Amino acid sequence: MEDNPGTKVAPIIRTETPQLPAGKEPKKSSKTWIFVIVAVIILAVLIASIVLLLSDTTGMTSKIRDIFIIFLAFESLIIGVVLVILIVQISLLINLLQNEIKPILETTNDTVNTLKGTTTFISSNMSEPVIKLNVYMAGLKKLLALVFMSKK
Repeated sequence: MEDNPGTKVAPIIRTETPQLPAGKEPKKSSKTWIFVIVAVIILAVLIASIVLLLSDTTGMTSKIRDIFIIFLAFESLIIGVVLVILIVQISLLINLLQNEIKPILETTNDTVNTLKGTTTFISSNMSEPVIKLNVYMAGLKKLLALVFMSKK
């Protein structure tokens, strides 16, 4: 390939990944290690508390059990309220679809059918006669051209 003196060649830009200094890891890896360490600590505390509760003879276990039962009942109550709200929202959506969207779709369908009838009418009553007239005129023009050409 020839080099023209008038053309400019764009310089090649090379991007390299930055090298981390020795001993430093990317932040993603350090965040992963932090999550792993926190999970291990939580698991160790959970196991230690279970062992202490199982060895307890003072009745603390029954009190904690009662507290957990109260929390589970409260959670069930909250889930019930959320389910009622979900059912109300679904019924509102169904109402919207039946009473607002369906009539719009039916009206649109009627409009499309009317448009289809209009185009059929215009095609049969306007376009076809004009096209036939153009065909007859072109044939007449060709006939006249042949008749006058033969006399010359």
